[in-house]
Amino acid sequence: MRVKLLEAAEKDIEEGYRFYEKQAPGLGSYFLDSLFSDIDSLAYYGGIHQIIFNHHRLLSKRFPFAVYYQVDEDIVLVKAVLDCRRHPSWMRKKLV
Repeated sequence: MRVKLLEAAEKDIEEGYRFYEKQAPGLGSYFLDSLFSDIDSLAYYGGIHQIIFNHHRLLSKRFPFAVYYQVDEDIVLVKAVLDCRRHPSWMRKKLV
């Protein structure tokens, strides 16, 4: 399958990068490497994750972030990459 990041997901990732880069120099880059590794795995494992808020949810292995996506034939559409420390109602609004 092909993996496609939507613009909203790219913005979410950028916000996460900025947050972690402020915490410690280089941590933002590690965040990106880790998160893109998780997202790349969707090419093989897209569609097997639990459905939350009408989207499949992949939990990041290293950071408290979740990748919300939908599978459309042979394309995995990454809709959002959200911080799991946020309130669930905030996440639901982001996914509508």
